[in-house]
Amino acid sequence: MSYNTILTNVDGKVATITLHRPQVLNALNDELMDELGAALMGFDADDNIGCIIITGSEKAFAAGADVAKMAKYNFQEVYRHDYISRNWEQIRKVRKPVIAAVSGYALGGGCELAMMCDMIMAAENAKFGQPEIKLGIIPGAGGTQRLPRAVSKAKAMDLALTGRMMDANEAERAGLVARIFPQAELLNEVSAIAKGIADMPLLTAMMVKESINASYETTLSEGIRFERRLFHACFGTNDQKEGMAAFVEKRPAKFTNS
Repeated sequence: MSYNTILTNVDGKVATITLHRPQVLNALNDELMDELGAALMGFDADDNIGCIIITGSEKAFAAGADVAKMAKYNFQEVYRHDYISRNWEQIRKVRKPVIAAVSGYALGGGCELAMMCDMIMAAENAKFGQPEIKLGIIPGAGGTQRLPRAVSKAKAMDLALTGRMMDANEAERAGLVARIFPQAELLNEVSAIAKGIADMPLLTAMMVKESINASYETTLSEGIRFERRLFHACFGTNDQKEGMAAFVEKRPAKFTNS
């Protein structure tokens, strides 16, 4: 498909979506989020894709939502049109692993979009923040909910109440970022990680994602029960048979995603 605000690329079993509104540091508007959702659902439905990367430019993953557009909204408009919920939530429907490769600014909605991904890999120049309070609003795409789950209540309060930014090193120490790479090597490194994930048995990878996400939505005992049932389900797949046979026979596994 042809898009106006994103670029897409497929390399083997890895799909990369690049946010592309360079004139406004990839500020997130409805058109971009509609196109991002469409691309994500398309790759999720493609049996040849095993992992998806979302990235931006060297300067900005996404500097936030499009404030120039938002400034004109009133309560009736945002409520009636279900602003954010209508299209931003598409990423939550994706069952395959999604990695955010963040370089430069990931602020406001940009930080929230990165947190919707399954993990965040950051360049050394990455900066994260929820500065919405400076605009007279609160984070509206999950910032007050996902951020404390990732970095603790105290750190989330600090960021959301002061509007300050934290760099990649602080974000990694706080648990928001999985790994940090030199800016020039970020996409190559993340692509290699994504290719490694895509080579794993897809059904199992999807179960891992589903089970870890469930841990944020339920009690420990119910989460363990859910995990155990998915663990049992693995024994009904061909890839479990192949993976264990390959281990015993000391050879590489040949997974068929079945």
